[in-house]
Amino acid sequence: MQFLYLLALLIALTGMVLLDRRFTLFFWRSPWRAALVLAAGIVFFVVWDLFGIGLGIFFRGETEFMTGLQVAPELPVEELFFLSLLGYLTMNLYTGVERWRSARGAERA
Repeated sequence: MQFLYLLALLIALTGMVLLDRRFTLFFWRSPWRAALVLAAGIVFFVVWDLFGIGLGIFFRGETEFMTGLQVAPELPVEELFFLSLLGYLTMNLYTGVERWRSARGAERA
């Protein structure tokens, strides 16, 4: 049970990779640009988390589903995977919606 949350995040990330590959959305479209965008998003939110932790707003809750490994005080390793999933999902969704809107606009024209 200790790695259950991390496992769930890895399964969800695998789903994002499969969707990306199937529809050529993010990494399969432009790997270097995607890596840069995803890394920038992760760094932004890690800094956000660190400020929140420093201000006493964010803290790590105890649960049996997490590994217990921390990147920094009150910052569990799972947070990095969650932020990766969040960024990947956002970019897949953004690109997919843009592609859908373009196709829909082409149909109307």
